[in-house]
Amino acid sequence: MSERKIINDPVFGFINIPKGLLYNIVCHPLLQRLTRIKQLGLSSAVYPGAQHTRFQHSLGAFYLMSEAISHLTAKGNFIFDSEAEAVQAAILLHDIGHGPFSHVLENTLVTGVSHEEISLMLMERINKDLKGQLNLAIQIFKDEYPKKFLHQLVSGQLDMDRLDYLRRDSFYTGVTEGNIGSARIIKMLDVKDDHLVVESKGIYSIENFLTSRRLMYWQVYLHKTSVASEKMLISTLLRAKELASKGVKLFASPALKFFLYHSIGKEEFYNDSNCLEYFIQLDDNDIWTALKVWSSHSDIILSTLSRGLINRHLFKVEVTSSPISKERKEELLSRICNQLYINRKEANYFLSISSIENDMYKKEDDSIEIIYNDGSTKDIAEASDMLNISLLSRKVKKYYVCYLRPEEGGH
Repeated sequence: MSERKIINDPVFGFINIPKGLLYNIVCHPLLQRLTRIKQLGLSSAVYPGAQHTRFQHSLGAFYLMSEAISHLTAKGNFIFDSEAEAVQAAILLHDIGHGPFSHVLENTLVTGVSHEEISLMLMERINKDLKGQLNLAIQIFKDEYPKKFLHQLVSGQLDMDRLDYLRRDSFYTGVTEGNIGSARIIKMLDVKDDHLVVESKGIYSIENFLTSRRLMYWQVYLHKTSVASEKMLISTLLRAKELASKGVKLFASPALKFFLYHSIGKEEFYNDSNCLEYFIQLDDNDIWTALKVWSSHSDIILSTLSRGLINRHLFKVEVTSSPISKERKEELLSRICNQLYINRKEANYFLSISSIENDMYKKEDDSIEIIYNDGSTKDIAEASDMLNISLLSRKVKKYYVCYLRPEEGGH
């Protein structure tokens, strides 16, 4: 038995990490940074249990990948040891480019660079540290490796990332509807023509997976209070950036200061090595510490927003199926102006109007193929005898209006 480390995970039990490359990745400072970044950002404003980290999620996805490899090889799909190790390394590192409150940052501090692109840059950096041992993992991650099904396990409709986060987020939020049968789905996986397929007897698990995914999106990821918190944080950071651009001195950690006082787009991120250095230093703590200090800043906009996030006085949210009227928007802006004694432009920091679309299954993205005993395959949308699949692929659009509550803030 080769030497290994065992980690006890509340969702899957004991996770074995073999000594060598995989253990070295788990111990790497860039992966350890994910212990300081919450998986669900601001969702703990709704579900206080949602305190789990991106590091825990990465380990869970790694565990599921190990399970998937052993089930696929048991069915006669040939996977070299080097490929197995590479695909496990790829899933461990798939989220490494996330910053704190990931989507918030992508809209404010860094523009035009996705966390997937940053993940790749950080993988290349770890690959240098590990003297090229990640070459194969990076090929699989970028979908440049001949065995395409390995990439599907990292990024696809039924990838290990999704199977872990649905199960884990459901566990920590207590939203039991999201509790998918990940073990059953993995047992049903097979490969046909270099494409992942699901055995026909696993069809109900897939239907349950797609339904759970939709429920988790509306109940957790797009919950109106989570959306309101996120909008407030975006407004706060944009205000801080605006003050910084005018030369106002703001308290911030060196990493956060760099992004507040510089305008960072794609070009800067790729060409200025400082960007990645400072990005690596950012985690949830930088943001929360700044918000605590900004709560007493003399700028009423920055302090009101920061206090709201710290003390959970969040924006009020209305969710409708049709867009907000111009009159309603004007009425809200006027009220905010009067409440805080600020002008119309400044009042916009306290009002956010957005629409969110969600469809759970897009056949053209990456179909889920069901395989029958005779070797024939059908897309889940045709194979399912529940009408829900056609409903699942229907777009749902909701309109969100988030605004400062009437009684809060002001002088």
